[in-house]
Amino acid sequence: MVIAIDGPAGAGKSTVARALAERLGFTYLDSGAMYRSVALATLRAGADPDDPDAVTAIARDLDLSIAPGRVAIGPEDVSTAIRTPDVTAAASRVSVHPGVRTAMVDRQRTLVATGAWVAEGRDIGTVVCPESPLKVHLTASEDERARRRSAETGEDPEAVLAAQRDRDARDRGREHGALELAADAVELDTTGLDVAAVVERIAAIARERGLADGASS
Repeated sequence: MVIAIDGPAGAGKSTVARALAERLGFTYLDSGAMYRSVALATLRAGADPDDPDAVTAIARDLDLSIAPGRVAIGPEDVSTAIRTPDVTAAASRVSVHPGVRTAMVDRQRTLVATGAWVAEGRDIGTVVCPESPLKVHLTASEDERARRRSAETGEDPEAVLAAQRDRDARDRGREHGALELAADAVELDTTGLDVAAVVERIAAIARERGLADGASS
């Protein structure tokens, strides 16, 4: 069973999903880390992130493992390396390729086939797990999302805003796995809300739907 958390960059998906999983006793899946890992491997290989054939081959062959608190390529822990600005920029480019998305979606579906998960990304509720009994689409104002990312990375706010607009356009315009609101998703604007408040709202919905017994503590 999967609780799907989708939304644009800077909406708070990773932080909220991680906290929600801990709150409910579920396992957390950061799907974005998978695409970041493909981007990191692409940059290290000297390949062009805009070359679909080259990047798809890298995605298919990538020795990638995801565990709570750890992302690894082969034996190397890349949890920090995949969060750098250059990898972030490349991730939005490699993720538009249909072959890359197919490879990553297959892996995501395999991971969440058993157990209880909170999975976050941009197409969890629409593509990866359309059967999810609870789909949440997090959003926030453009300025708020840029402010959060700037605080996280230390980058110039105006540069972050420009990159965010470009990424939003890529995410919404790509042919496969585009960012969109699932018809049965709960839309939640996180502007001005702290993480605890957002997690409590989602946990309350999970309790109402009988998905998370004991989640009120």
